[in-house]
Amino acid sequence: MDQRGRPRFWVSPKAYFVGQIAPDSITFGGDRGEQVEADIEAFAAALGKASRASANTVEGYRRDLIAFRNFLLERPGAKGTGDEHIDTATINADHIRAYLAMLMKTAKRATVQRRLSAIKAFFRYREAATGAPSPARAIRSPKSERRLPKILSAPDVERLIETDERPESKATLRDRAILETLYSSGLRVSELVSLDWRDIDEELGMLRVRAGKGNKDRIVPVGEPALDALRAWRSAMPPAAEARRAVITNLRGARLTTRSVEKIVARRLELAGRGGQITPHGLRHCFATHMLSNGADLRSIQEMLGHASLATTQRYTHVSVSHLREVYKRAHPRA
Repeated sequence: MDQRGRPRFWVSPKAYFVGQIAPDSITFGGDRGEQVEADIEAFAAALGKASRASANTVEGYRRDLIAFRNFLLERPGAKGTGDEHIDTATINADHIRAYLAMLMKTAKRATVQRRLSAIKAFFRYREAATGAPSPARAIRSPKSERRLPKILSAPDVERLIETDERPESKATLRDRAILETLYSSGLRVSELVSLDWRDIDEELGMLRVRAGKGNKDRIVPVGEPALDALRAWRSAMPPAAEARRAVITNLRGARLTTRSVEKIVARRLELAGRGGQITPHGLRHCFATHMLSNGADLRSIQEMLGHASLATTQRYTHVSVSHLREVYKRAHPRA
């Protein structure tokens, strides 16, 4: 509870939201899986109203919690024993551990961590609303895998951008604008597709990212080659697109989805002979690593990437150190 007696609901160890839940809206309990699902929907609604969490974050929490609820209904021994009538109040630590053990057999650790984070947030919300202790409190998250992001060298990125099948086609002009902007500004794909033309200040050479991860706005620089590519695409784009004001559209003028952009970038990677080496998100990693290698400081990179924690940005120092080590081994006669 805060000083005003309002419940405080933690979303993660790094961020929380404070909200007032009306007593009659707290519906935890019941004896069927449907009631647990209703509790999850109440949590998602409260998260969306009382926090800075984006719609994607809220939907991710809801989806992960529904997966946990489905596991409780489908786990061995549940059917025919009466256990299918699950109750939020009777879920205990053993249920959660069994779910995590099942996930660890096939899922990546990052997935397990995300699912557990959703479960912990849900039960912290319930604890604040009803006073019932969280069964997930003492469960530790599995350690993260120390995997360095895969990147391309600067010449490889240049070749990727310059590889065109039909240089003057509208699709090629758009695809080049996509690649240039992703690499120039380190945007997430979801942030790129949300861009409107009003968000680009050509005179200052800056982009405004609206409601990025964590539902935060930020300003990032954009290079002249990317601006040139954007100008070329704007002059060639369908008239219908101008009315909608979206920067990245299909050839009919409708805003592209993140999945469509990912497919475009993946196809260009294949065309450049780099398919499978990095993901479309890897251009963001290339941006950060190349900036760091050329003298940019971590704090500036953190701000441009929109990272909440400097620790997230610091992994790029490991990439730079690994690169230096490889250069040293290849070049020094007594390495």
